[in-house]
Amino acid sequence: MVLKYENLSLEMSNRITRDKDCGTAPLLGFNETNAVRRNMAKDKANIIRTAFIRDIDKIIHCPYYNRYADKTQVFSFYKNDDITHRSLHVQLVSRIARTIGKALNLNLDLIEAIALGHDIGHTPFGHDGEDFLDEIYFSHTGRHFSHNIHSVRVLDKIYPYNITLQTLNGIAAHDGEFELCEYHPQPIESFEEFDAQIEACYIDKKNVRKLVPATLEGCVMRISDIIAYLGKDRQDAERAHIIGNSEFDNGAIGTYNAEIINNLIVNIVENSYGKPYIKMDAEHFEALKKAKSDNYELIYANEKVKEDMFRTVRPMMSEVYEILLSDLTSGKKDSPIFTQHIDYVTKAHYERQQPYEDTEPNQIVVDYIASMTDDYFIELYHHLFPNSNKKIEYKGYFN
Repeated sequence: MVLKYENLSLEMSNRITRDKDCGTAPLLGFNETNAVRRNMAKDKANIIRTAFIRDIDKIIHCPYYNRYADKTQVFSFYKNDDITHRSLHVQLVSRIARTIGKALNLNLDLIEAIALGHDIGHTPFGHDGEDFLDEIYFSHTGRHFSHNIHSVRVLDKIYPYNITLQTLNGIAAHDGEFELCEYHPQPIESFEEFDAQIEACYIDKKNVRKLVPATLEGCVMRISDIIAYLGKDRQDAERAHIIGNSEFDNGAIGTYNAEIINNLIVNIVENSYGKPYIKMDAEHFEALKKAKSDNYELIYANEKVKEDMFRTVRPMMSEVYEILLSDLTSGKKDSPIFTQHIDYVTKAHYERQQPYEDTEPNQIVVDYIASMTDDYFIELYHHLFPNSNKKIEYKGYFN
């Protein structure tokens, strides 16, 4: 198959080059002197560590950042280092978003901060794990779990890092499951407004889709999240022998990962340069929607992908949740909920409005389960239930 790689029009290429050479590039990026923190007296920017570089440093040094490495994207039951884990995904999102951002003369540090933090609250076992935890949490509390909202909680509450409002908003509003032809930023004025939006998402999960990035950088990150997983998940599906890449339709954006990334980046820059919003043309947007729909039908809903999740992970997560909640409420201090989670979190000495252990018990259990990697969850399950016959059968390199 001949791959199709689009290029910027000569007119747009010349315009961007001329603007850079003449210093006339549009100034639409977020001015970080306007960055807002909960505590403005702390974490002041300087010439070396500017506002969003400080956010980046906080995020990559968060204890949970390490755990990206063993949280799977889609294919959880494969012992295969060539299949994408969340650590690679966030790097891909960051790279794609910064490529677009550089061409559009946006704030690359803000883009990187949002990208690196956007999935830090994700559960083990991908979106199915997220759905299972949401189901259990809601049954106990009437409140919902969403990974992007929990990513905010990790960086703002579990570890009160004093991250900027602009970074947290971008993380909360990054929902890569909801594509748009145009992304118009909607400024947010205060943490009071932001906190109300976050609380609304706990009450009704539909409110997650109503969140809008406040900056162009957040808008770029949101579409880059889709671009990063669309073709990469197809690569992984082929490596997992689920479906071959050739079985997908070859639309305007292409079929293969490299085509999809290149062609969407080119189209976004072509249609967004100098504008206060991010845009694709209608042809590329329809192709993006079709490609995403095909992924859902042929990969994410595939019985080979879903079967083990519902047969093993779902009941295992329910059992783990219940025993941890019981141990916590009964004060069983030798339980992992204390020794491996509460003690671990409180070992980091940050100023808190209240001690972490005073958090509502269900929320503490959710915090712990969401923080786990796939392997950690499995190890914990067999530690808590050594006589259980439930186990996950991994597909190895040579199966």
